[in-house]
Formats: sequence, structure tokens, C-alpha cells
Amino acid sequence: MSELSLTPPRRLSLYECLAIQMRVIGAVIMRELHTRYGRDNIGYLWLIAEPMMLGTIISLLHSGQGHGGGINPVAFTVTGYCNFIMFRGIVNRSEGSIHANMPLLHHRMVTVLDITIGRAILEVLGTNTAFLILMTFCIMFGYVDFPERPLYLAAGIGYLFWVSLALSLIITGGTHDRSFWERMVHPFTYFMIPLSGAFYMVGWISEKYRYYLMFNPMPHAFEIIRYGVFPSATLDYVDFGYLNWVCAILTLFGLLAMRSVKSRLHLS
Repeated sequence: MSELSLTPPRRLSLYECLAIQMRVIGAVIMRELHTRYGRDNIGYLWLIAEPMMLGTIISLLHSGQGHGGGINPVAFTVTGYCNFIMFRGIVNRSEGSIHANMPLLHHRMVTVLDITIGRAILEVLGTNTAFLILMTFCIMFGYVDFPERPLYLAAGIGYLFWVSLALSLIITGGTHDRSFWERMVHPFTYFMIPLSGAFYMVGWISEKYRYYLMFNPMPHAFEIIRYGVFPSATLDYVDFGYLNWVCAILTLFGLLAMRSVKSRLHLS
């Protein structure tokens, strides 16, 4: 009688694991698009239309204000508020994301991390598409020239996305089944409006307040964004080393929160 030989399963390469991860996140994004916007009315276009309308209204409200250095107030507000919408959307939607996607967690390949990343990517795609469209109109109407330093603009948006994603990981894992902290998420994003640097440049702030403000990583990111757009903007108050360390530490805490939430999940 021949012995039955058992062949161990082949270990997947890093590339294959990443490919599977990308497919899972892509599926999460498509499901989120359908459940959030559906196919009625303008459907998926609401992903872009909503931040465009908000950005347009806020920019027009600030159109009468003057800014130094020849910076047009409409372009300045578009640059700040559209990117703040990205932060607010990623952070606000992280609260309750597990409850909203609990059925997906019955699939072995889908994790809480996939859901959080997928929702964050969806927000950044919508808000940045709206930002590009509004900036195109600003260039066409002569409010601003083509971005002076496009790579810095992309880097600033990337840093802001990194901060937003790291905070969303912490909130997703830390607020699950903790109703008090869940309710504090939306007030937190409103509280961050005056502290984010979205509506002002750091150089306009008094030095005694500026020191404490720059402990917040968001003004660093907004300064980089504006340095990428406006010729007169500078990086005098940006500390890239500090920004990288803060983002890395927040990401570490976020991943730890993702790990701890597994023990509190109750799948039925």
C-alpha cells in the first residue's frame, strides 16, 4: 500500500501578496462607491461633485479677503479647503466603518485594515479630483498661474493623506464599541479647522503661538502644499524630519489599534 504524500502549500511571494491585497482593497472601494452613492441621479459623480460644491462655496465666501505676496484669495482658499475636506472625510468616515462593513469581515481575505485603507483612498480620489478641477478653473480665470513647484504640491498632499490615514487607523481601532469616543470624532475635525493651517499661512501667526502650533503636523503639510502652488510661499517653518517622525509614530499607533480591535470583533 503506497503512502499518501502530502505536498505543503506553496508560499506566496511578496509581489503576489501585494497583488491580492490591492484586489481586495479595490473590491472594498467599489462596494463603498455603490453603497454610498448608488446609481441613481448622478451616481458615482457625487464623489467629485460634493467636495467641488463645498470648495466653490467656501472659496467664493473668502473672495473679498486680501492676502499678502500677491496670492489670490480664491486660489488660496481652494488650495486649503479642498485638501482639508480630504482630511475631514477620511477621519469622519473612519468612525463606525467597522459596523458599516461588518459583513465583509466574514470573508477571510478582508480585514479591518483593508476597509479603512479603501475608504481613505476613495476620499482622496474624490477630493483631489475636485481640487484639480477647481484649480484648473482658477488658472483659466487668472486667479493663479500653473503650480510653481508641482512635486512639492504632490508631496504636501501626500503628507496630509498620511496624517489623515494614520489618524483614521487609530480612530477605527480605538473607537469600536466605545460610543463616547465615537461621538468625539466629528467635534475633533471641527476643532482642527483653526489648528490645521488650511485658511492661513504659518508666517501670519504670532511667534509665541506659532511655536505651539507647529507641534501639529497638519500646518507643515499645508505649508508644503502652498509652497508647491504659489511662487511667494516659502518652507521657512516646515520641518520635514519632525513631520516624518510624527506620521510614522501615528501610523505605528494606528497599526497597533488595528491589531487590538480584532479581539473585540464579534462576528455572528
